[in-house]
Amino acid sequence: MVVEFTSKHRYGEQGEVYFNDGRELDLLKHIFGLPAEQLDRLRGNPTAVLEAIDKFAEEKYLMNIGELKGSHVTALITKHKPSLCLELGGYVGYSCILFASCARAANPSAKYYCLEYNPVFGAVIMALVHLAGLEDTVRVIIGSSTDTIKRCSKDGTWGKSGADFVFLDHLKPMYTPDLRLMESLGVVRMGTVVAADNMVKPGNPPYHEWVNADKSKKEEIVKSVKGEERGKTGIRYENTWIESWEPQAVPDAIEVSVVVECPET
Repeated sequence: MVVEFTSKHRYGEQGEVYFNDGRELDLLKHIFGLPAEQLDRLRGNPTAVLEAIDKFAEEKYLMNIGELKGSHVTALITKHKPSLCLELGGYVGYSCILFASCARAANPSAKYYCLEYNPVFGAVIMALVHLAGLEDTVRVIIGSSTDTIKRCSKDGTWGKSGADFVFLDHLKPMYTPDLRLMESLGVVRMGTVVAADNMVKPGNPPYHEWVNADKSKKEEIVKSVKGEERGKTGIRYENTWIESWEPQAVPDAIEVSVVVECPET
């Protein structure tokens, strides 16, 4: 059951057009246009930067995870203390700043890779990450999530030991193929925690089916798929469904999947 909406920030209405219409650059102009004294209070202060983003979004909606859903993910990060974190889909950097600052607090050597397809959004993320003082923890990589996963897994960008924490918040039809790719490449391996956003709004039945399926069902799903895109059908996840709220007070859920069985091949 979804608990009451208790966030101190309620975003503006989403509307029919709700992203990539200039509002992302408007956010950047607004924040860096603040009086010098106010802007200085944001420097090196992730919490204050998030507060400034939330304040802007009260007037002009931004598709951020928000305070309430975000708190469930930060609890996971605090518990697991990941060394290597991946985020697929960064938008304006809200979740990146929130989760990377939490990861740094839990594990000072943590590294957080944020993958963003849109170069304008990527530039916004970089500017706000730098403002928040997280540039030593965060690396933003612009480009296709699938191509980036393949390249960075094979060239050693994020090492060879796999990810401890993965946050999925990019194009919804890409959740499942990108997860399967990460399984095949060893990015998702024993113990990896995967948190998938927007499992109610708009929902993602194919992804939910995959992480909850047994090996025989997975073999059936990928019977016509070849190569790395097949994933590892022997991986078993322990799944938790967390109901919460979008920041504009619309019900949503996060699905958390922890790898509890992982075959070598």
